[in-house]
Amino acid sequence: MANESGQVYGLTILSPIIEDERLDIDHTTQLRWYLATLPRDDTSPFAKVSSTYLARLVVLDDVVFVGKPACEEHLKSRYLIFETNFDGDLDTYLRRMASEVGEFVDAVWKHCVGYPGVGNSDAFVAYMKKCQLKTTFFFADVNDRTVTDTLRALQTQSALTHFIERNQGKPPAEIQKLFGIFLERLKSAPAPLPGGRADEKSVTEGRPHD
Repeated sequence: MANESGQVYGLTILSPIIEDERLDIDHTTQLRWYLATLPRDDTSPFAKVSSTYLARLVVLDDVVFVGKPACEEHLKSRYLIFETNFDGDLDTYLRRMASEVGEFVDAVWKHCVGYPGVGNSDAFVAYMKKCQLKTTFFFADVNDRTVTDTLRALQTQSALTHFIERNQGKPPAEIQKLFGIFLERLKSAPAPLPGGRADEKSVTEGRPHD
């Protein structure tokens, strides 16, 4: 199905950026400056929308035609490209963006033509859908698990690798005992934060989490 792979949704949105020659600093430049300051770890705005697998924001100035015969083509506007993969349905995700990171959303899309703001969630959802491009061939490498499930699996993989490295060469009886302790710690370990990194040593060595 277009836009979907299993329970994962692939969203692509192109929003035209406002052109206003009266400004000393145009909207495109302001937008680029703001996007450059955004964190990319667990403090990222998209980490707060916890069903997000990945997200990307890009300012597109123009396109280059590389077909044959060669010709010159130009966009009528500069565009903000927003791409994201997430769990669940589109409306729920967009409403979560509006309610959970609304200040961030306003700071970005206020530079775009026709943006209504997040105050009216119905208008916001309608605007984003109007700017949406259909993803006709979408493939998700993990399409039957939630973000939390995937993070847990990566945490387990990393912790197990560290356990093996730390305990190789020890007597079998000792490894069996240590592995039992490892499993108990793994079960009680908190799930990694979206956008963050799991501390596998806290599982294998019993170190407290921050």
